[in-house]
Amino acid sequence: MPVIILDRDGVINADRPDFVKCADEWHPLPGSIDAIARLSQAGYRIAVASNQSGLGRGLFDETALEEIHEKMLLTIRQAGGGVELIEICPHHPDERCRCRKPEPGLLYSLAAQMDVNLRGVPCVGDSTRDIQAAAAAGARPMLVMTGNGRETLREMVDIGMQQPETFDDLSAVADFLIEEYRP
Repeated sequence: MPVIILDRDGVINADRPDFVKCADEWHPLPGSIDAIARLSQAGYRIAVASNQSGLGRGLFDETALEEIHEKMLLTIRQAGGGVELIEICPHHPDERCRCRKPEPGLLYSLAAQMDVNLRGVPCVGDSTRDIQAAAAAGARPMLVMTGNGRETLREMVDIGMQQPETFDDLSAVADFLIEEYRP
């Protein structure tokens, strides 16, 4: 079964400059939940890799994060989809850990837990660090124009970074990958 790895904030749900700190602040982006359901139904194993430095910054605690993820997973299940695994980096950016994207540690951890090789695995994100982590892990970076996507694309052009496959949103990614995966 194919695997896809998604960033959370800006890809699945609306991002906030002050962080998504509680379940009431978590709101799915239009079409994202249906896209995850369609990917699940098409046979994709879905994982989420997300920097959550709000924990390290003391903006929310593990219980609040669990409630956010429970809401997300319930919403996805109600739509007929599923997420196999969620991996987060809880560290403050100053800690310089190996799991915080753009480092590939989160992706390596997911790969080990799911027993998959990351080569060619679609990794969908909306920020430069998502794309850099996917490239560093040997995965297949995909950029969505939701969240920080438009700003990220401008930044990538400005610094001469190779542009990854780019899509309007997670729904467009799902359409593309489901068609690509059909036997």
